[in-house]
Amino acid sequence: MKRRLALLLSLVTGLALFLAACSGGDQTTSDDSKGSGKKEKDTEQVLIYARGGDSSSLDFASVSDGETSRVTKNIYESLLDYDRESFEIVPKLAKEWEVSEDGLTYTFFLEEGVKFHDGTDFNAEAVKINFERWSDPEHQYSFADDGYIYPLYGAMFGGYKGEEGHIIKEVNVKGDYEIEFVLNEPLGSFLQNMAMHYFSITSPAALEEHGSKINENPVGTGPFKFASWTKDDQIVLEKNEDYWKEGLPKLDRVIYKVIPDTAARLIALKSGEVDIIDDVNPEDAEGIEADENLQLFTRSENNVGYLGFNNQKEPLNNKQVRQAINYAIDKQSIIDALYSGYATPAKNLIPPTYLGYNDEVAGYDYNPEKAKELLGEAGYKDGFDIDLWVMPVSRPYMPDPEKVSEIIQNNLGQVGIKVNIVREEWAPYLEKTAKGDQELYLMGWSGTNGDPNYFFDSLMHSKAIGGENRNFYENKEVDKLLDQARLSIEQDERAKLYKEAQVLLSEDAPTALLVHSKPLVAAKSTVKNFIPHPSTSDPLEEVELE
Repeated sequence: MKRRLALLLSLVTGLALFLAACSGGDQTTSDDSKGSGKKEKDTEQVLIYARGGDSSSLDFASVSDGETSRVTKNIYESLLDYDRESFEIVPKLAKEWEVSEDGLTYTFFLEEGVKFHDGTDFNAEAVKINFERWSDPEHQYSFADDGYIYPLYGAMFGGYKGEEGHIIKEVNVKGDYEIEFVLNEPLGSFLQNMAMHYFSITSPAALEEHGSKINENPVGTGPFKFASWTKDDQIVLEKNEDYWKEGLPKLDRVIYKVIPDTAARLIALKSGEVDIIDDVNPEDAEGIEADENLQLFTRSENNVGYLGFNNQKEPLNNKQVRQAINYAIDKQSIIDALYSGYATPAKNLIPPTYLGYNDEVAGYDYNPEKAKELLGEAGYKDGFDIDLWVMPVSRPYMPDPEKVSEIIQNNLGQVGIKVNIVREEWAPYLEKTAKGDQELYLMGWSGTNGDPNYFFDSLMHSKAIGGENRNFYENKEVDKLLDQARLSIEQDERAKLYKEAQVLLSEDAPTALLVHSKPLVAAKSTVKNFIPHPSTSDPLEEVELE
């Protein structure tokens, strides 16, 4: 306990020193660069957003972690966007669009007069270059590292240039502000995908200037410009004075501050040292709601937290072993211990509100005797030893991964499986689990386009191995159903196909699904116009400080 208190005090002290220099919504700093000593409080609005982990890259298309998109959402913009509170599609850099009757041609009419942060023009040619760099590993701006190509592009558009199944046949510039996408086959989620932040537009001039270092020098059209990045500490964004939406943004500066410990984040919020904190521990919700100086926000249930299996490693390549582990985990105990009513047990990969959710799937109830029986049938009557990798940061679907790992360790120990907990830093954790170094691992997924394909194609399709399919799961029958669902433009048909896929996935048990959570965000009462988005990437252009 003393060690924990000392750590928290150290973190808070460090924050105080940092914030004395940076200022929050109601802090003041001196303008030393001008030697005036002038207070910035009356002239600048500076929002400090505390989060559990750092971004892994600021080249948004090359990664899928929420801590990256949380930041780049406010630097970059895509052709379409989602409503501030839902996944309803609204215009963004494209002000209008047309779809051909056969569903194969999409024409977007772009906003005119928009500038990138480097002063160059946003136009149709810029859109074409961005989509070509994601789709073509040989493109000069691809920056593919050892064959690891932009993962979500491949998942959302059926692969890459030259591959069978790649949906986008052509991207044609029809004029300075008109661009046409021609598809090989209809894609039911095409417009939803085009609104995803992962397909935002980067300045071609910046790609040429920075090359692969674009991941540290982001240049978009968004409301805020990139200013600086101190790894594992803070990212600073400055107001885009030339933003194409008049009167926005309202903030002068946004600072994304890394505070890994959830308790330390709350202390910083209560002391006024930060303005917003994400991934609030559900146990703290009641106290936050009772504090007149704070406000609590609840995101919609739009995620899944799970215990992942490397399906290509023994003994996890045995379906009975995977089923046994599912039966051995007491999900309700995890929820009762850590989520304070802000989660429900998961039996399907997608949340219950999604198209095609199959409520008839039974899932896996807590049944340690059944787990022992299956282990015996699989040839592991005496159990086995296995490593469990635990995430080093809290995420919306898992506010305390360390405690989750301890509960799972205890659950599996009761059926004869001895669990050794492995810890890694966040960036290496993502890199190594994508390569398949792990056996068991904790992870989760938050929806970013409101469509089931984002969950299924990203996490369970064999084409996503080496990207987000960290389970290294391959099932040709599942692939076929997912491909059919992705290509169909009939929503009823898509729902039917996804329901069939969930039956197969439940039987195959490529992972142990744990929870769907309702993530919490807290802010000072002085923060106005903040609306937490279900995707967890919050637009801040309309936020201001009272």
